[in-house]
Amino acid sequence: MRAAVSIALALLMAPAMGETLTERGAYLVGSVMVCHNCHTPRGPQGLDLSHALSGGQTFDEPAFKVTGSNITPDKDTGVGNWTDAELKRFLVSGIKPNGTKAAPIMPTEFYTVLTARDLDALAAYLRSVPPVRHETPAPEYRIALKPEVPTYAGRQASEAELSDKLARGRYLLTIAHCLECHTPEGPSAVHDFTAASGKGGRTFRGPWGESVSPNITADPATGLGNWSDDEIKRAITQGIARDGRKLKPPMAYAAYASMTPQDLDAIVAFVRTLPPKK
Repeated sequence: MRAAVSIALALLMAPAMGETLTERGAYLVGSVMVCHNCHTPRGPQGLDLSHALSGGQTFDEPAFKVTGSNITPDKDTGVGNWTDAELKRFLVSGIKPNGTKAAPIMPTEFYTVLTARDLDALAAYLRSVPPVRHETPAPEYRIALKPEVPTYAGRQASEAELSDKLARGRYLLTIAHCLECHTPEGPSAVHDFTAASGKGGRTFRGPWGESVSPNITADPATGLGNWSDDEIKRAITQGIARDGRKLKPPMAYAAYASMTPQDLDAIVAFVRTLPPKK
């Protein structure tokens, strides 16, 4: 019986039958990794998907001022002249073909866990989107930033290990870079992953006004310890808190609503294991 359950789970977590690399890449970009949140321009009505991935939000922080870059295959202003190897190296290192490094708002440290297949899928999908000519401003770096190693990142995952539900949840939570927003920053814009991973408390300002990331650890008083699975899923996919409050962006609720039920289940199962932080 145990062997049968293991086989069934492995089949459930395996790539969908007939899923192409481009389809897998579209799912990662549009749902799990929410690349549009930073790389697609935002108008009064929300994301302008007619110019998808052509450069988007500007982040004006004490440490830097950068704009989400053009990652369409436009040869002059996008990544059209990058090789697949250069694109995949950038995703996990932040290093561009010209040797410069992206600002830390690009969560490349989290992407170090991406499987070889998912890196191939991302490259394939980014090659397939319509090229848009749109030049984004050059970045401004105001202070030297220390490198970070986020919780659960730093080692490439294998497809085989993702057949385990908790391992898959950890993987998805990492490539969705949830802990980037849900961990407070200390001095010099460095996250306190050691002592406060998942504790929340970061402030985000945008067209929505101001929002503060909540505690997503298992703490029963300030975190998700007393939430049901369905309440956590509703918060992720609809932006509705346990008490019925409407949650604000930049959490990409509409994108997460398109995640598969299996992936949502895996994320919730893993979030339950985050050590409680007050």
